[in-house]
Amino acid sequence: MQELLEYLVKSLVTKPDAVVIEETTDPEGGVNLLLTVDPEDMGLIIGKNGSTIKSIRKLLITRAMAENLKINLQLNEQE
Repeated sequence: MQELLEYLVKSLVTKPDAVVIEETTDPEGGVNLLLTVDPEDMGLIIGKNGSTIKSIRKLLITRAMAENLKINLQLNEQE
């Protein structure tokens, strides 16, 4: 999952070196992904009315369903 998310996000942002993805597994077998990008790229990842991040989540959910997993993607805002 992490590789797919990394590929998608790095293709969208202007500073791909600043992309950090933390992956954890919860006790129920789900996968939690925490995505951190450069503050300047935050708007590109969120998209208009959240359309880009929603699309990324849908792609991850589709992949997770094929692997019988639950997935949760959170976007980490840096200050």
